[in-house]
Amino acid sequence: MSEHSLIRAAGAVVWRGAPGAPEVAVVHRPRRDDWSLPKGKLLSGEHVIAAALREVAEETGLSIVLGRRLRAVHYLKDGRPKRVDYWTARAVAQVAELPSDEVDAMEWLPLDRARARLTYEDDARTLDALAEAPLETTPLLLVRHATAGERDEWPGDDDLRPLDKQGEGQSRTLAELLYGYRPATLLSSPSRRCVQTVLPYAARERLSVGTDRLLTETGYDPPATLARTLALLDSGEPALVCSHGKVLPGLLADVHERRGGSPGDTHLGKGGVAVLHHAGGRVVAAERYDT
Repeated sequence: MSEHSLIRAAGAVVWRGAPGAPEVAVVHRPRRDDWSLPKGKLLSGEHVIAAALREVAEETGLSIVLGRRLRAVHYLKDGRPKRVDYWTARAVAQVAELPSDEVDAMEWLPLDRARARLTYEDDARTLDALAEAPLETTPLLLVRHATAGERDEWPGDDDLRPLDKQGEGQSRTLAELLYGYRPATLLSSPSRRCVQTVLPYAARERLSVGTDRLLTETGYDPPATLARTLALLDSGEPALVCSHGKVLPGLLADVHERRGGSPGDTHLGKGGVAVLHHAGGRVVAAERYDT
């Protein structure tokens, strides 16, 4: 089947309380008379992370912060393949009240009771995946700057080369993606295209963007750049590093070598993001996203 026939949806296992004994949110949908995890279909052109945040808010009234990605669920819906992407997500605020148009009840239940309440076995298996890694993690996001035209077509100082129209669109999409993880510390190469890449998110959250020449192509020093990045990881706060395609593959590999996890393919496309979830100073899960 073609990619266009695939139905995409996104949701989350939303939790609260102690990570060792969490309660998770399950919702009742009267039209189907079922109990499920909050989820829903992507809108046209919507990033999958933005869809997860929106659908959870619509079905639970909750604002969430994403944790690690869980395994996607695949099944047929009306003869078409459907994929649902899930994340762990910590509830941080109630921003709307139920009932909504689609959900008439939400309950917070311990894992064993939630599993018994859920109508679909796929949802129950998604709950089981919570035990595969620590539930409470902190993200370190490594971002490659968005598209900025061609280097050999820019007549001036390359550090002053700005984002092009496509890159500006990527930066806006990136702001939605980053909001899912709420990085509070933003560190960028001082190159204009890198700073511009994270500015929409910084403006949304009223954050400043720090710069460091260790993240530039010319100032990159592998041991020193790694030390600067690991200091952000060890701060215990969600943090972001924005740099270049000639810096990030080596930096990603070095972080994984020092703090665990498999680097896999360390290449990031322009506007791409690697999310490293860490706990106790160790990387316990990682994923990558395009914009």
